[in-house]
Amino acid sequence: MRVALLTLASVISDAASLAFARGLGRDLVLLGLSDPAGRGPARLRAALARSGPAMLAYLLLGYGVPFRRGPHRDAAAAAGAAFVHVPEVNGPAFRAALRQAAPDLIVTLHFDQILAPETLALARLGGINLHPSLLPRHRGPIPAFWALAEGRGETGVSIHRLVARIDAGAVLAQRPVALPEGVSALEAARLLHLAGLDPLRQALRALAEGRADPAPAPEPLPYRPFPDRAAIRDAAARGVRLVRAGDLRLLRNPGLHATAMPPGR
Repeated sequence: MRVALLTLASVISDAASLAFARGLGRDLVLLGLSDPAGRGPARLRAALARSGPAMLAYLLLGYGVPFRRGPHRDAAAAAGAAFVHVPEVNGPAFRAALRQAAPDLIVTLHFDQILAPETLALARLGGINLHPSLLPRHRGPIPAFWALAEGRGETGVSIHRLVARIDAGAVLAQRPVALPEGVSALEAARLLHLAGLDPLRQALRALAEGRADPAPAPEPLPYRPFPDRAAIRDAAARGVRLVRAGDLRLLRNPGLHATAMPPGR
């Protein structure tokens, strides 16, 4: 199974994406890192307008650490895979790189761009995504925050097909995950991505063996965007934080914090 992995440099996903890439070995044929530089200022302005300054640390740690590219470049080199910066996933440059790599499957993991059907068609089996929620709940870019803010204890991961609608494809695998008490939304997202590695690998094996049996795509629930100021304020009143001071430790050793997850419920 020849795999193209698309991700971005982030404390949310580095440990999971690097563990997955290294585990693929020579089956990894392309590792693409989203390049948020061009979209960064616009994203920051939009987020600050909607969410206020409370979102700034989450965005910087979760989407704005391009200096962490080295470990991903090294992982691609070890596998003999192409390493590609991806400013535009549906642009001609990336599509050319994808054609040259000729993957059987595209895997996205904390990737911040939407793949067009024409891009997905360049892989024989299309694409799948690791999403840190129990779909169809909490579609969108920050599902861990919404799960914690709702306080219902229903957290987990889903592996689903990539389709034109965000987080709405048929589900290949799901797993409930118990999170530690008092965890921030940033740390919750990191732990959920790590917990998704086993179901992701199982989905790959099933696809490779031709026995993947996806559940029918559920009717998507409403898309959950970045929270507004009122949602952040209400969550904080219940002890839910986007980022805690201790999360800054994740900057020290990029991609090396692959701590074990507690068992799912």
